[in-house]
Amino acid sequence: MLRTIVPRNARVKRVMKNREAKTEENVKTAMFIRGSKTSQVVNDALADLYMLKKPHAVNFTKKNQIHPFEDPSNLQFFSQKNDASLFVIGTHSKKRPHTLTFARMFDHQLLDMMEVSIEHGIPMRDFKTPKSAIGMRPCFMFNGDMWDQNPHYIMFKSMLLDFYHGQTVDRVALAGLEYVITVTSGPMTSEGKPGKIYLRTYTIVLKRSGVKLPRIELVEMGPSMDMSFGRMQEAKPEVWKQSMRVPKELKPKKKKNITRDEMGDTVGRIHLGKQDFDKIQTRKMKGLKKRSATEESASSEKKQRVDDSDDEE
Repeated sequence: MLRTIVPRNARVKRVMKNREAKTEENVKTAMFIRGSKTSQVVNDALADLYMLKKPHAVNFTKKNQIHPFEDPSNLQFFSQKNDASLFVIGTHSKKRPHTLTFARMFDHQLLDMMEVSIEHGIPMRDFKTPKSAIGMRPCFMFNGDMWDQNPHYIMFKSMLLDFYHGQTVDRVALAGLEYVITVTSGPMTSEGKPGKIYLRTYTIVLKRSGVKLPRIELVEMGPSMDMSFGRMQEAKPEVWKQSMRVPKELKPKKKKNITRDEMGDTVGRIHLGKQDFDKIQTRKMKGLKKRSATEESASSEKKQRVDDSDDEE
């Protein structure tokens, strides 16, 4: 257990205040940790994922005796010490080769985690192409129907978006979009198990198009990884509900009699008093004009004379 820190100067006090709970939370810090035994494939993957996450990331280059599925106490210690809520642990063994474990924390306690194995990987340094600047937010593209159907794919998609979410903004400049991460879901196996995951990273190159909007080209910059799913530990329902709770200050205020339909269109409801249709001003048409009984009798007699003259002819 960590001891309670009492701030003794202004700098420590600012750090402690920055770690307090906020209505709008800070950008989540991710930690990339090497296990007791790793491989070159795992080390390259950790280094590349760390480069994409910088500057809100901490990279441990030394090996650590850490086994998150057996004992998550080390993750809780690192989470409190570094104020981190996201983890990637790289390990390698004969039973589970080239493994990355993605883990999330809530209130410095383990929330959920997922294991993926790298079957084929190409590091970023092998691509002799332009790279994006540090600290830029990526665009994500998820290809396939499984990302909204299978629990493994849903959880992995949620973790990737959580890892590289960054600061919440209302607008993004076009020049600030420098790279895109595409994740493609493979087909399910014959045994009904989840298929592979194909992760690719591309640099966005803006070219002249002759019009206001530029022409966009994608150049692969790495890393490139083909992965398969391993073990998975889902969050407890009560803890997950608590972690997804939105403060009242951030909830949109409900406007009376205004709703949105399934297509996102705004629908309004107007309440009117009792209407007397006899007093409503309408377009004055002769056919709709209300006539008296004498006028109706005169009109019927005229019509009768016209019919009689037609019969005589």
